[in-house]
Amino acid sequence: MEGRRLFAWACLALLLSGCGPQVKLDRIRRQFLGAQVVLADDRELPEIDLGQEPRRDTMVVEDPDGREVLIMRAVKDENGEMVATDVLKPARVTARFRNVAERGGRVDLNFQIVVPESMQDRKWQLRFYPDLFVLEDSLRLDPVLITGADYRKAQLKGYEQYRRFLDSIVADSTYFVDRYQLEMFLRRNLPEIYRYKTDSTTVADEEFLSHYGVSEKQAVRHYTNGLVVRRNRRKVERKEEMFRKYVKAPIVTEGLRLDTVITSPNGDILYDYVQSIQVQPRLRRADIRLSGDIYEEDRALYRVPRTDPLTFYISSISGLSDDAIRYKTQVIERRVQAHTACYIDFDLGQADIREELGNNREEIARIEGNLRGLADNREFGIDSIIVTASCSPEGTYESNRKLSFRRSESVSLFFDRFLRHYRDSVRRTGFHIGLDETYREKAAEEIRFLSRNNPENWTMLDALIQSDGIISGKDREEYMRLAALPDPDDREHRLQALPSYRHIREDLYPRLRTVRFDFHLHRKGLQKDTIHTTVVDSVYMQGLQALRDREYERAVTLLRPYKDYNTAVAYCALDYNASALDILEPLERSDKVLYLLAILYSRRGDDRSAVENYLKACRLNPAFVHRGNLDPEISSLIRRYGLDATRPDPQ
Repeated sequence: MEGRRLFAWACLALLLSGCGPQVKLDRIRRQFLGAQVVLADDRELPEIDLGQEPRRDTMVVEDPDGREVLIMRAVKDENGEMVATDVLKPARVTARFRNVAERGGRVDLNFQIVVPESMQDRKWQLRFYPDLFVLEDSLRLDPVLITGADYRKAQLKGYEQYRRFLDSIVADSTYFVDRYQLEMFLRRNLPEIYRYKTDSTTVADEEFLSHYGVSEKQAVRHYTNGLVVRRNRRKVERKEEMFRKYVKAPIVTEGLRLDTVITSPNGDILYDYVQSIQVQPRLRRADIRLSGDIYEEDRALYRVPRTDPLTFYISSISGLSDDAIRYKTQVIERRVQAHTACYIDFDLGQADIREELGNNREEIARIEGNLRGLADNREFGIDSIIVTASCSPEGTYESNRKLSFRRSESVSLFFDRFLRHYRDSVRRTGFHIGLDETYREKAAEEIRFLSRNNPENWTMLDALIQSDGIISGKDREEYMRLAALPDPDDREHRLQALPSYRHIREDLYPRLRTVRFDFHLHRKGLQKDTIHTTVVDSVYMQGLQALRDREYERAVTLLRPYKDYNTAVAYCALDYNASALDILEPLERSDKVLYLLAILYSRRGDDRSAVENYLKACRLNPAFVHRGNLDPEISSLIRRYGLDATRPDPQ
């Protein structure tokens, strides 16, 4: 009777222990339990001793009114009094948002994943997935796994079963051959072959086949156990299938932030998670949400509900920039010049323009487009257009002088006719379609074409010779000697003796036959020759925009020549602290200058100067009372010395 009672109690205990995880799972489902993602406690900030001066728990500084103030490391007690202390007890922060500071284009998001004891079990694996939401995008971060001891034991057992399966696969093909039967066959029927058992002589397959009527492979195949071979082949083909059968929950070794094995659920699990992200332009906040699953082997038992977002508001050094528009003085000239050149081919010794010759049609169209653009421009009027034609050095200088002048006149006349025709059509169109009077008056202006000539374009030839990669160094030196000769005809004659003259004549001379257009313009409505005006400094404003967008390298490149407050902000953002201080210290002490100095002095370890500048900045601008909590350099001073008690009342 007593034995039956003991057996019943044992069965009951076994039954209760077997349903333990199920009871726990039912409770989790009923209570809709989940893990938490909370703020990590950061009151104990790490300090870096830069070696400038030893750290002190207390200091004496002057407030903005010149009075001495005792500053100490302190916290408020339960009565609101400041009490000096050296140790701060850790606590779990349950707020749903935090201000974090961006430094050097990056920001660290610090939070904790809290797994309550009631969700843990030896047979389960808890999988948690933090998701990061920034701007309109989202990113799944590395998961965190909490693995029960029995769950891990089952994983390892599955790997061991799979290893035994792999060991059962035969890799040596001779294992399947019935060696005894094969030897008996050879000894009885092919003694000549059997004797090779103890001989190292090699017999070719062709020789084997010619002597005995069967090949070596055929003989071996005859005494190979085909059933065993097929069974082994099926094992090889089923590797992946058997892996899935035995290893229902593979052990993941990559892409994890944490995989910890719990042996006994005796309390909550807290995991400090730090995610560093690159700060993008317009990024002001980042949200972390946590979801997850409870697994038993390969079965998902429970979907952990997604948490409410944990929000990080990102502050940046760029927020301290001065957004005032910067102007610069610009001198505006009444008279303006513009230049262009074209290549117009002429028949040898001729000055008439033939549109079908060479690339003349394209070049003429380009110049006509320039003329139309100037004629239609409402800001500038055309005073004159100087046309200068140049020739290459073939022939005599005198003949080239005459030819180049004739070509200049020909080009001037050609485009003068075009421009007159175009402006006449504009004038007629203006009266018909009602163009404004200013535009019609501009169409009626007379434009003078002035012909000039450059008989032989030696200056351009000098440049072409120097940059040409075909002409030898010896020929280049000889050319430079000949270029000093005063007589251009003698110069060109001697040039013909150079080995590279043919290349010069055929490839470089055609590039000398240019027509240059110099457009002399004036600004409409401007009476004085010059005026001074202020315009927005576009380069500086681009640098300021780069600073706002946190493109600090580009901001420093653009702002460096100005050496002003915003340049110092850009340097500070890149941690170029010495350069930032060199700019800031001579500047007038505005609220922003004082606050940025406080940050820089704090980085240097000069707490006294940092605190004094911070208090002065708060006095000038109470908004910095709140801002101080956003920047780690200042917030560490606030906590360390209890500055909340000494800062001026913003009211």
